[in-house]
Amino acid sequence: MQVSSLNEVKIYSLSAGRSLPEWLSDRKKRALQKKDVDIRRRIELIQDFEMPTVSTKIKVSRDGQYIMAVGTYKPRIRCFDTYQLSQKFERCLDSEVVTFEILSDDYSKVVFLQCGRFVEFHSQHGHYYKTRIPKFGRDFSYHYPSCDLYFVGASSEVYRLNLEQGRFLNSLQTDAAESNVCDINPVHFLFAMGTAEGKVECWDPRTRNRVGLLDCALSSVTADTEIDALPSVSALKFDGALNMAVGTSTGQVLLYDLRSSNPLIVKDHHYGLPIKSIQFQHQLDLIISADSRIIKMWNKDTGKIFTSMEPEYEINDVCLYPNSGMLMTANEAPKMNIYYIPVLGPAPKWCSFLDNLTEELEENPESTVYDDYKFVTRQDLENLGLAHLIGSSLLRAYMHGFFMDIRLYHKAKMMANPFAYEEYRREKIRQKIEETRAQRVQLKKLPKVNKELALKLIEEEGEEQQITRRRKQKNLPSLLKDDRFKVMFENPDFQVDEQSEEFRLLNPLVSKISEKRKRKLKILEELEAQEQEEEPEGKASDAESSESSDDEKGWVEEVRKQRKLLRQEEKVKRQERFKEDQQTLLKPQFFEIKEGEEFRSFKDSAKKQKLMKKTLGDRLKLEEKLGTLNVSDTTVGSKQATFKLKKSEQQKKQREAEKQHRQERKTLRRSASHLRSKRGRGRLFH
Repeated sequence: MQVSSLNEVKIYSLSAGRSLPEWLSDRKKRALQKKDVDIRRRIELIQDFEMPTVSTKIKVSRDGQYIMAVGTYKPRIRCFDTYQLSQKFERCLDSEVVTFEILSDDYSKVVFLQCGRFVEFHSQHGHYYKTRIPKFGRDFSYHYPSCDLYFVGASSEVYRLNLEQGRFLNSLQTDAAESNVCDINPVHFLFAMGTAEGKVECWDPRTRNRVGLLDCALSSVTADTEIDALPSVSALKFDGALNMAVGTSTGQVLLYDLRSSNPLIVKDHHYGLPIKSIQFQHQLDLIISADSRIIKMWNKDTGKIFTSMEPEYEINDVCLYPNSGMLMTANEAPKMNIYYIPVLGPAPKWCSFLDNLTEELEENPESTVYDDYKFVTRQDLENLGLAHLIGSSLLRAYMHGFFMDIRLYHKAKMMANPFAYEEYRREKIRQKIEETRAQRVQLKKLPKVNKELALKLIEEEGEEQQITRRRKQKNLPSLLKDDRFKVMFENPDFQVDEQSEEFRLLNPLVSKISEKRKRKLKILEELEAQEQEEEPEGKASDAESSESSDDEKGWVEEVRKQRKLLRQEEKVKRQERFKEDQQTLLKPQFFEIKEGEEFRSFKDSAKKQKLMKKTLGDRLKLEEKLGTLNVSDTTVGSKQATFKLKKSEQQKKQREAEKQHRQERKTLRRSASHLRSKRGRGRLFH
């Protein structure tokens, strides 16, 4: 939210700030709001209060609940519900809208005048009816007593369409070649139309006769105005029964009393742009007139400027929310601006929190510091020799010092210190010397852990810096200054063990690589020193090949030496272990068995330990061999496993007793084999 002030009138721009694109998801919008402070602090009074490209007209319904706006591209209308602070609906149209009118108290009856001579009617559910007028229309007004629509445009006739009968009535024949705007008085329903010749014709709808004619073009010309062409009427608005305001194409606003042919007051915008909108504010007796560049509010009795606003983009239409201090504009931009001026009236009831917000901002005003002024203390004034200016208009007291003009400060400083250039030159030389010192290798203090590694990194860093200076490359960051490797030089657990086998085998390679690097640097220095001398071809390559072969031979010999030393050390360690084993005496160890357990043998515990060490697959194979597990494939394609649980000692005893009982029963049982009858023998039953 931006706050501007003109003539001590504060204007709060509620649409200021960055807007988020429509194609972003809600998750990305929330993420942007967390990161960007400007997006988080903005006030979105009505959600998505904008058009895809341009908004041309904006109006408020009579009940104050709905705000309707038209724009492009594509041609569309959007209706916003103020009670829900969001968009109610959106409808696309066939052609661009010139102007529209809300006939009902809400959004249920709307009439659109379109570019292609079409007049389109919309009801609550959407498109209702469409018709055409003979000539291109520019404006229209609705006559409530007779339900007539009056259309003016590129014709001398005023077309009348009766909505009750559903047909066109006889047109009104005027003296004008073309008409731009029209309006109907809300009190006595006088019809007025502004012509391209700069005249206003007034008609009585009851008798369909002209009752008055005003020459606004002649009245708008004053001694101060410069006019290149004939002014035409571009805006027209009635106020009450007797007052009427007329806006011209040259940027003048004329206020008339219908009882007089001379204007009461003529107000010039001084931009030479046509007036696009005129509104009346009755609480403070103000007229709000707007062209495409500025919105001016001025007193209708004296013509004195009350305040003004200059938006960033060109203005197409202005709408004043009834009985409040809120102002809305349609612009040549996607976003429609909303302004709140507390002096004009309170905030609407659907956004009453704006009053509390503006009151808090007024209670805690922010102090502004200007770039054209310098803040100085009393000591600074004494050093500059300006202490005698305290109390004069050149110094303005603020907190513990004063504000003074920056030009006066520079002049006084030059007079008080004429050798300022010498001091500046010395300071620059000192900074250059410090920069060169900072580029040197500064070994302040080695770390406690891995000192040799740190020394090695510092040496390599110095060599790399020399190479990068010659090649004009960027210096790479050092490991000692990198926070990721900070622990390696602080924690003793990361200490490099130089006696380990891996380090001793790799150390010859590392040392040889560093020596090779140093040799290459010496060769480069010699080549640079001998710029004029030329070496015979093939000499450098032979030298390098011989050096590389010597390096490889030396490295192999050193690795062999290290391996021999490692083998000797291993033999010594084995002998020491053998002597220790001979000296040690084996003593019997006793183990205590826990309560409730029986000692069987050491073999069972050993078997259990072996089984626990085996994998699950090995254990399953062992159990399959013993017969405790059976795995088979099913018809579906899955596996079926059957387990046989191990039985306890009591279950085994019971099983043996059952076997003995079955054997005893077999011995006592008499066979019944003698009772069987032979086949084919036996008597038949009759």
